[in-house]
Amino acid sequence: MLRFHGDSELGPGLVDLAVNVRPDPMPGWLAEPVRAALCDLARYPDAGPARAAVAARHGRPPSEVLLTAGAAQAFSLLATALRPAHAVVVHPQFTEPESALVAAGHPVSRVILPPDFALSPDLVPSDADLVVLGNPTNPTSVLHPAALVASLARPGRILVVDEAFADTVPGEPESLAGRRDLPGLVVIRSFTKTWGLAGLRIGYLLAAADLVERLDAVAPLWPVSTPALAAASACASPVAVAAERAIATRLGVERAHLVSGLRDLPGIRVAGTPASSFVLIEVPDGAGLRDRLRSRGYAVRRGDTFPGLGPDWLRLAVRDTATTDAFLTCLKEVL
Repeated sequence: MLRFHGDSELGPGLVDLAVNVRPDPMPGWLAEPVRAALCDLARYPDAGPARAAVAARHGRPPSEVLLTAGAAQAFSLLATALRPAHAVVVHPQFTEPESALVAAGHPVSRVILPPDFALSPDLVPSDADLVVLGNPTNPTSVLHPAALVASLARPGRILVVDEAFADTVPGEPESLAGRRDLPGLVVIRSFTKTWGLAGLRIGYLLAAADLVERLDAVAPLWPVSTPALAAASACASPVAVAAERAIATRLGVERAHLVSGLRDLPGIRVAGTPASSFVLIEVPDGAGLRDRLRSRGYAVRRGDTFPGLGPDWLRLAVRDTATTDAFLTCLKEVL
């Protein structure tokens, strides 16, 4: 079930609380360059300008940036380029990193964090030469302190931090994207979630230049399309950074509204302190509740496909307060 993702929950007429992508229309400063790029498809894509824009966004040289066809492709590149002797994935988290490692023939050890899913570095084996974790973590919405995550870095180890949802936290206080001093650090990011670009497939990774070169060597030619590169340049601009911080602030209000409503309902446990664009809950009869919600028009994400979670865990995307209020009313009725 590692290849099961939230879009599999969707269906005609269902309100989408299963996919962690912001559904709002693209702003003009993003839509216009993407549209313009459609008139320049006869040439092969040139990643140079977008790579420079992402590098400037994080205060790094372009040689430490690799653009990918969605953040998920970065995990496949790592699995192909690296030969770990002891790969460890910290769960519950996005399942694609483990799936890519297994597909490439690497044995994988799991570290399962118990509820409320706070990171315990002492659980990670000292001999692990590849460690993967998310921050903030999908599906738990837990935000780990940057210093705690950084403590996992050491010579001889590749530390992969999935920061696909980092821009959902105002100011990104726990991000390691700007850290160039940590040995073996790889930070993976996405433009998909905040800017609603899941169909365009655009992400990137940040790492030391020599590691970026190794990963680039196993990437397909021209993996990122010209429209996706135009989107990357726009989304890495100062205008975009200011806009995403405003969106993250508003998201915090909407998330607090959802969490407050959930905690008022009997039998529901909210995992940890949610910090991202989704909330993980434990409910009685999760499979049955999910089906009843579906029959009432709501798609939510099952939790049992994430290692470390069972069928009574469900993930909910944070939406506007009107959608949340309607959902909470329905949830109360079907509990």
